[in-house]
Amino acid sequence: MSQTALFIIHQTKPGQREAVKAAWMRHMAPAIQGNPGHLAYFYTFDNDNPDAICAFQVYASAQAATDFLQHPSYQAYLAESRDLLEHAPKVMSLSPQWAKAS
Repeated sequence: MSQTALFIIHQTKPGQREAVKAAWMRHMAPAIQGNPGHLAYFYTFDNDNPDAICAFQVYASAQAATDFLQHPSYQAYLAESRDLLEHAPKVMSLSPQWAKAS
């Protein structure tokens, strides 16, 4: 598999999770929907932490992941959400070894 996956944890400031989600929906959802480099994307709330958001993304390649970081919608999302987060998101880069076929 030449795919690349990312698992990202965003820790929002107390009570700001919905505001971060609103920014994500405004900027990221349309960009991801239209990006052929994204093979899968799950935007999730942590059920055990009311101020945490987790995202799991699968890209067609490492280059597709790198390219998306330059997308104007991603840059707009970062600018809007930065002050709503406790700290920079924790990003784990993953190399998929097996995936269930759809």
